Amino acid sequence: MVCLLAACASLQAQPAPAAAIKVYSLPQGEPRAPLAITANGQPLPVSLCYVSAYPYNRRWPGHQRTPDQREVAYFARLAADGPVTFQYTPVKAFSACIVRPLSAKVIPTVKDGTITFTLPHAGGYSVELDGTHNALHLFLDPPIGYSVAPDGKGVHYFGPGVYHVGILNLKDDETVYIDEGAVVYGSIHGHGVHNVRILGRGILDNSENVEEILFKVDKLGDGSTDTGNSRREHTIHLVDSDDIEIEGITIRDSLVYNIACFGCANLSVKNCKTIGCWRYNTDGIDLHNCRKARVSGCFVRTYDDSLCAKGHTGYRFDTCEDIVFENCVVWNDWGKAFEIGAETRAEHLRGIVFRNCDAIHLTSPAIDIMNVDYGRVHDVHFEDLRLEYDPVMQRPTLQKNDETPFVPDPKSTYMPRAICMEIVKHAEYSGGLERRGYIYDITLSNIRIHADRMPPSSFEGYDGEHAVSDITVDGLFLGDRRITSLEDAQFDLGDNTHNITLR
Repeated sequence: MVCLLAACASLQAQPAPAAAIKVYSLPQGEPRAPLAITANGQPLPVSLCYVSAYPYNRRWPGHQRTPDQREVAYFARLAADGPVTFQYTPVKAFSACIVRPLSAKVIPTVKDGTITFTLPHAGGYSVELDGTHNALHLFLDPPIGYSVAPDGKGVHYFGPGVYHVGILNLKDDETVYIDEGAVVYGSIHGHGVHNVRILGRGILDNSENVEEILFKVDKLGDGSTDTGNSRREHTIHLVDSDDIEIEGITIRDSLVYNIACFGCANLSVKNCKTIGCWRYNTDGIDLHNCRKARVSGCFVRTYDDSLCAKGHTGYRFDTCEDIVFENCVVWNDWGKAFEIGAETRAEHLRGIVFRNCDAIHLTSPAIDIMNVDYGRVHDVHFEDLRLEYDPVMQRPTLQKNDETPFVPDPKSTYMPRAICMEIVKHAEYSGGLERRGYIYDITLSNIRIHADRMPPSSFEGYDGEHAVSDITVDGLFLGDRRITSLEDAQFDLGDNTHNITLR
């Protein structure tokens, strides 16, 4: 067997001191995957989830994606205060093993069918055998630095076990605590609430949330529009709320967005994991018209946009600003990885930073600003981002009827764009509004691409007034090679673009 990590197939894993770890138990009734894996010698329970099998979406009315478009994947959780060494014996023979993100520089070794590797620190990782299918995700939590009293005032405490809560509506000064050994089936919502916390190391599972068909549509569309004939609930949905902390939990099988915040301020999302997203529009962490928000240390595998800032009408703020996404790992099965838009109904989307993040799999543009409305998108920074491209990638496709299957192309040469910035009028997302926006004063620095060739990038404004301008790319790398010309960078400068600089 050959074990690969980038081009370092011959390197050996370096021994590391054993860290103190805490293995999370699974409650009775929670399915356990038949995988044999240990962490520092301790058996590690593995949970099951479903993820998208291929990038095939459906927007025409009628129903969600069908279960045959998903596949089984796995995840395991534990807490550790340092490096942890794993031994993993897969049930099937394999030829190659890669541990992502590549920036972690994890070099697995194989002996007698058992893979040994050391993860260096807390975070989210993916262990992949012969490609992306049926991957094992490992979530290492830092030790908990707080305590929650089960009988405390305003506390919804879910100890070890399985719970079915439907929609839990929060009030002011309330805390939801999900124990590491708990699985809570349901959603958590709050409207106009203050000082709320959603904490713990357990699982919030939204698989029991199914769409409600509001009316029947006999004529199927072409996949370009949504008639709005269904009602679906986000998993965590907070509106016009303040002083919010979301920490540590794992969200599984969301129906729509995993974490959706509209008009919220003073928001912290730390060390959260989203997994099992295969139904359409399962965005990761979306901040709409929010202020003073920090998203840090999260692992986000989604079936739509992963980390996103947006603008909408109807909320208390007419701006989206002072937003930071940092130290996150993204696996994007449909949509964009690091995005502003597409909806930009806010006067300003500004002071937004994406910093020190890895995109380990992509299907569409990795770094994206899509302005379909009237917002001024400016003072935006993309810093120290690492984009990993698979050798063969399938082109995302919209399904137009039930009878048309997805047909993979084993010789596909498709590559998602690395960077995309555009101002457009969109048939669906613009909602008929004629007012257009702006994109300017954008900085990208130290963008590192892991691929066998340079992916394309594109920039295009709407008209002479609504242009894409003053874009500075300071440090664009293909592997270790710095790209210094627009031609080598595969930059397509369309109409109404000004002052696009690469250095």
